[in-house]
Amino acid sequence: MGFLNASTSFTRYKITEPVPKELWPEIPEKLRQFAFKEIEETAEERGWGWVCFDDMLDSFWHTAPPEKGAYLTFSLRLDTRRIPAAVMKKHVAIAVREEERKVKEQGKKYVSRERKKELKEQVQLKLRARTLPVPAEFHVVWNMQTNDVYFASTQAKVLELFVDYFAQTFGLDLEPMTPYSLAISLMGEDVAEKLDTLEPASFA
Repeated sequence: MGFLNASTSFTRYKITEPVPKELWPEIPEKLRQFAFKEIEETAEERGWGWVCFDDMLDSFWHTAPPEKGAYLTFSLRLDTRRIPAAVMKKHVAIAVREEERKVKEQGKKYVSRERKKELKEQVQLKLRARTLPVPAEFHVVWNMQTNDVYFASTQAKVLELFVDYFAQTFGLDLEPMTPYSLAISLMGEDVAEKLDTLEPASFA
């Protein structure tokens, strides 16, 4: 999902500290340093990184640079392998049944809990390697004049990943712009005490 769609949901952030002047020219290189790397040839469950705003397949910004006027634009790409629960259950059952057959041939009575856990992990790795990751793209728009950052998602886990990866990439912390923080930024710290004492109104 992203800002190029007809409609989108997004979360607004504010960078909590002044951006060092020397960081601005380094941003394109930092985006490439922390760019998305394909996981199709691996058994990794998830892979993420920055890609071009204009083309999620472009992790080198050949299509377009991140700078667009007073804004920096790029995307967080997140690829996830999802193994259907029924498929996982089936293949674990097959693996355990085969192990039970071997155990009986060795004169033993049952498969230990630890061995079943190992079998489940082995099956999971095997199925991951055979499952194509599902890609997702989340646009980022960074206003360089106000240091407001707009992220095209409201999913809690994706937001957590974005904030952590943004800090890892640029060394900058993001603060969500809630209605409370927006009111303070617009009206000043003097209104904080009044806001703290407000009670929700009932319109029913």
